[in-house]
Amino acid sequence: MTRLDVTTAGESHGPSLTAIVTGLPSGLAVDRTWVDAQLARRQAGYGRSPRQAIETDTVRVTGGLRHGRTLGSPLAMEVANRDHASWTAVMDPWPTDELQGNWRDNPIQVPRPGHADLGGIARGDFADDGLRPVLERSSARETAVRVAAGALAQQLLGELGIRVRGYVRAVGGAVSELATPPEDSAAWASLDDSQLRTVDPEADIRMAAEVDAAKADRDTLGGIVEVVAWGLPPGIGGYVTSGERLDGRLAGAALAVHAMKSVTIGDGDALGTERGSRAHDELLPASAEDGDHGMGVTRRTNRAGGIEGGMTTGAPLVLRVAMKPLPTLMRPLATVNLATGEATTAHAERSDTCAIAAAAVALEAAVAFELARVLREQFGAQALVDVLHAFDGYRSRVRYPVRERIVLA
Repeated sequence: MTRLDVTTAGESHGPSLTAIVTGLPSGLAVDRTWVDAQLARRQAGYGRSPRQAIETDTVRVTGGLRHGRTLGSPLAMEVANRDHASWTAVMDPWPTDELQGNWRDNPIQVPRPGHADLGGIARGDFADDGLRPVLERSSARETAVRVAAGALAQQLLGELGIRVRGYVRAVGGAVSELATPPEDSAAWASLDDSQLRTVDPEADIRMAAEVDAAKADRDTLGGIVEVVAWGLPPGIGGYVTSGERLDGRLAGAALAVHAMKSVTIGDGDALGTERGSRAHDELLPASAEDGDHGMGVTRRTNRAGGIEGGMTTGAPLVLRVAMKPLPTLMRPLATVNLATGEATTAHAERSDTCAIAAAAVALEAAVAFELARVLREQFGAQALVDVLHAFDGYRSRVRYPVRERIVLA
């Protein structure tokens, strides 16, 4: 099987979350430390909720791996929910008369604006059970195992010399105006040390102040994440059918991450107000001074964000994704009690003030997984050695510069 895919299962307060990844080639070395580091990064960031102090996410592999290398069979991973100990009766998979003896026993009939609550209870016919079945599965807690799957994809991409990074561009009114750092910039080393996972130390301070102000007002904040990928030769993706177009696929992958509302590729919206003479990236002969994007050409600008006609151009791939403010507020929004039809206010479960730093990690994982999926389709083989051979052959044919294997840290 050469189609890379992931299926997840589990609820926010159930025993664990599970991901089954199919389509990984055999022979891929998996670094457990890297996977767990990505999970830890997802839990970090200024403005996170107290739950992050309860959960210490690590991955447990239950199939598809032997002595640290993939077998080519489905790879199953599990991330335990340590908070489940307080929800054993409420989340028991089997009928039970046991109760928690607290507020958790009460059915929730009040949907929260901005959540999956109302549509989920309508779609699933959960009216008698309340909203618990919906909010348990629609919770962003599910991104834990998606980040783990993305960490596997990043290791596959690393073997191909492809690197993906996600970082925070804006939080509320605090926006970083720095240009995207080049791949070899020392600025990337500061991501784990910054409060909001940004490469701009001055903006980091302003972003934290925005979070403090929102928290004082019992409000929430969203932000903007930029995801960049280096090492993609021209022609990855497709133009023959709509389903092959890389821009559409990446946009879909990004918007499938909880709370994401828009995607911009390259200069995006700004291109809609420009004339063509200022909107496109002119082609020049490749040179040591200007660089080499493959096929003997280069570009001095990257307004297209590394994608033209649904395919990579050989320039760095750049996406910006907007995350809405989290809809669970400590000063609840107006809603309706579905049991009585009366106006009321939404209940408030534990909530972050701002989860944009976690979103940067989740989006990095989502983009990496989709890129790995596309590359598996174009360079499909059962064994990693054959994937590498096919990719190297393609890279040579399109005259894209050779890149070394990337060791992730």
